[in-house]
Amino acid sequence: MTLNTLAIAEARDRLRGREISAAELTEACLTAIEGAGALNAFVHHTPDIARAQAAAADARIAQGDAPAMCGIPVGIKDLFCTKGVPSQAASRILEGFRPEYESTVTQNLFDAGAVMLGKLNMDEFAMGSSNETSVYGNAVNPWKLDQPLTPGGSSGGSAAAVAADLCLAATGTDTGGSIRQPAAFTGTVGLKPTYGRVSRWGTIAFASSLDQAGPMTRSVRDAAIMLGAMASVDPKDSTSADRPVPDYEAALTGDIRGQKIGIPREYRMDGMPAEIAALWDRGAEMLRDAGAEIVDISLPHTKYALPAYYVIAPAEASSNLARYDGVRYGRRAKLSAGDGITELYEKTRAEGFGPEVQRRVMIGTYVLSAGFYDAYYNRARKVRALIKRDFDEAFAQGIDTILTPATPSAAFPLGSMQDADPVEMYLNDVFTVTVNLAGLPGLAIPVGLDSAGLPLGLQLIGRPWDEGNLLNHGAVLEKAAGFVAKPDRWW
Repeated sequence: MTLNTLAIAEARDRLRGREISAAELTEACLTAIEGAGALNAFVHHTPDIARAQAAAADARIAQGDAPAMCGIPVGIKDLFCTKGVPSQAASRILEGFRPEYESTVTQNLFDAGAVMLGKLNMDEFAMGSSNETSVYGNAVNPWKLDQPLTPGGSSGGSAAAVAADLCLAATGTDTGGSIRQPAAFTGTVGLKPTYGRVSRWGTIAFASSLDQAGPMTRSVRDAAIMLGAMASVDPKDSTSADRPVPDYEAALTGDIRGQKIGIPREYRMDGMPAEIAALWDRGAEMLRDAGAEIVDISLPHTKYALPAYYVIAPAEASSNLARYDGVRYGRRAKLSAGDGITELYEKTRAEGFGPEVQRRVMIGTYVLSAGFYDAYYNRARKVRALIKRDFDEAFAQGIDTILTPATPSAAFPLGSMQDADPVEMYLNDVFTVTVNLAGLPGLAIPVGLDSAGLPLGLQLIGRPWDEGNLLNHGAVLEKAAGFVAKPDRWW
């Protein structure tokens, strides 16, 4: 076993025991990254920063100061601002942008001793489900030998890097499933925390009422460890919750006897693949065998979630992306004689934003315009409130977590949806967007393989602020599933 294949928990214990050094662990990851260029997971490499942070971590460990993430090499999604390091959100419009500040998430990780290996590929401004909207070109799922598959989106580079053992963990963001869907596609674990649990400050915004950062790891225990380092109350983020950060790892007792697991009937949609339905049933059986009670529940407004999401998210994106105008930072278009400020805006945005981002900005601007605000945006907000009420009522009836599929299929081939109706791509979020609309924590866990040998995952949805119990349920499911499959090394 090479060092870059270690889980966070094992690496932490070996680092503290001085069996290995952070420098050795970091070099193993840097070597793996160098040999995996075909995956296009890392888009900005920071080996000098990584080596300096590893040396500092070794010094802290030698002094007996070793937080859980001390010396752990991680990848950072390109959506997080990192001081002095390109932070482009995979967009041409942020070409050359090197922030003068650190995002709260990355600062928290660095304060905990984590080592940054570089920035990871993603869909442009986190808008996409396949990593094919990236200005860097798509990342590749490491699971397929003959035909390249999507690693999912928008956190596709993060998922690919963790699955391919290029880093021990990665940061992701989740606006409608962008942590959980890529995790399910790559056989990794992805956690979207409760909205407000992790600061959004310094994370380039897509849809501010939906965006939430979280960990992408190889195990539920590792997700618990990393969330503990990422989460904090942050006065710079008005939506950051003033709540203590629990010891999530200590919550992994493995005991879920007497807990109630809800199975929402509305998620059994017409046309659901038999493999997904069978996996869902098997997951419920595993949790029942562990002592939980399986309860059929109703979330009646589920069918309206996807259309509501694709009104609210573009509306917020339209507002957030208005700041990219070619004046203050990032790309500026060349103007012709006689051009004024209007032409500067138009040309810069036409050059700088890709087609999917332009599509969503146009949709968002439309639904916020006079005459359509009430018909679309306000109606979508009302649907969002009803979706949240559905979950509140389920939890009020004693449900502890809710089990659903994570995705409607396994990873699909890259390029297979490029010429399709965009709605077909949006349907990848059908099981995940409800969690963002309700502000709840959601966890994707790999549970099995499909008939083609590709990973399939299940999703657990928890009570607000109850990530500890959610992770404990996930750990029980993970243990029962015994998922140990790994992608073939072909890169």
